[in-house]
Amino acid sequence: MRVGNYDYRGPADLPAVIPVFPLPGALLLPRGHMPLNIFEPRYMAMIDAVLRTERVIGMVQPRFDVGQLDLAGAPPLCEIGCAGRLTAHQETGDGRYLVTLNGISRFRIVEELPGPAPYRLCRVTAEGYEEDFRADAGETGVDRAMLLSTFRRYLDANKLEADWQSVERASNETLVNALSMMSPYGPAEKQALLEAENLEARAETLIALTEMALARTEGDGPARLN
Repeated sequence: MRVGNYDYRGPADLPAVIPVFPLPGALLLPRGHMPLNIFEPRYMAMIDAVLRTERVIGMVQPRFDVGQLDLAGAPPLCEIGCAGRLTAHQETGDGRYLVTLNGISRFRIVEELPGPAPYRLCRVTAEGYEEDFRADAGETGVDRAMLLSTFRRYLDANKLEADWQSVERASNETLVNALSMMSPYGPAEKQALLEAENLEARAETLIALTEMALARTEGDGPARLN
């Protein structure tokens, strides 16, 4: 697949060492688009560095099962994340970067590497995620009718609207991954969506999470989107 100006054909095309950006509740998926507002000095330095090299950043969540986290320090990381290529970059003039990452593939952290950089570097591998490099992988297994029905119920319960013409035109992969990324669920649920074995399993997980959220709203009123 092509992301920006580079072709990623398989796990070997992903850099073996990448900077990682720990961000709770953030979910990047292959071919997804994630806008980021960068203002911390260490992550400003990370953007400067990747612009000089492969332009690849790993989005990963801090572990959510270890109690209170010091996000200003170096919290322990989930093992699985998703690599993205920096495809848009804007300087705001007030000390921030506005960037966009396009998802490439999921990865597993092999080890975190020491070094002088203020941001974190990890050795990673995309082995086992070969299907992430294929845009059509797993599309036929998605129960699109059930997904759309559940999505519509969620919107109706929360008095929200959608551009249904765009939804109907979207491929199964685009639909599943976009809904997963914008879903209002917490870190554990987002990690479950990330680690789903394939697109069909991710769609089933998303449907199940949404049905549970709908069940909870029956007595508590509409859920609030993040």
